[in-house]
Amino acid sequence: MSRFLNELDANKLLLSYDIPMAKSLCCRTAEEALIHAEELKFPVVMKVLSPDIQHKTEAGCVFIGISCKEQLEKTFRLIMENAKAYNPDAVVDGILIQEMAEKGLEIIVGMKKDPQFGPVIMVGSGGIYVEVFKDIALRLLPIDRYDAERMLMETKAYHVINGARGKTYDMEKLIEVLLSVSKLIQQDDSIEEIDINPFFIYEKGKGGKGVDALIKIK
Repeated sequence: MSRFLNELDANKLLLSYDIPMAKSLCCRTAEEALIHAEELKFPVVMKVLSPDIQHKTEAGCVFIGISCKEQLEKTFRLIMENAKAYNPDAVVDGILIQEMAEKGLEIIVGMKKDPQFGPVIMVGSGGIYVEVFKDIALRLLPIDRYDAERMLMETKAYHVINGARGKTYDMEKLIEVLLSVSKLIQQDDSIEEIDINPFFIYEKGKGGKGVDALIKIK
């Protein structure tokens, strides 16, 4: 039976394949949340940590820019209340305290196993409008560097990455991420779906960082 990993476990798996993700820590009490927030340094992001709540924003379980103890304690209670209201049967592993990652160009990187063709990797313009713009390229896995480069060239995002708006972004890091996803799927047959959205890429030479990830396993 298929199931989703909670976001912290998903992040750990991606990090183990050198896919950079925003620093995240799990807490189960408001006191623990404060310790982690001070460790990561305010402001922070707070999210519900649950394998049963994939659409955290819709559930009212994601808050950004938490900047002080009072706001953190209030948000901790609110996330717990909203999670219960959204899905009373959800297993809640805690609250995720995440660093406020620097914003970059929003990219989506994903993988899904097609019942006929097998694992398919995806890359394109990410963020909240991914369903609107539908700017994606697909390839059957595994891929090599040439495939990764060609995929990016097929997207509108490629022109932005290469300086269409006056800033050149780190395409090399994005290629590395695509190759890492390919390697992960080759080595772990249990993974059915991956969704990293958004993956922020920064100016050329400055890398990138994922801030939200879903992984479905069998």
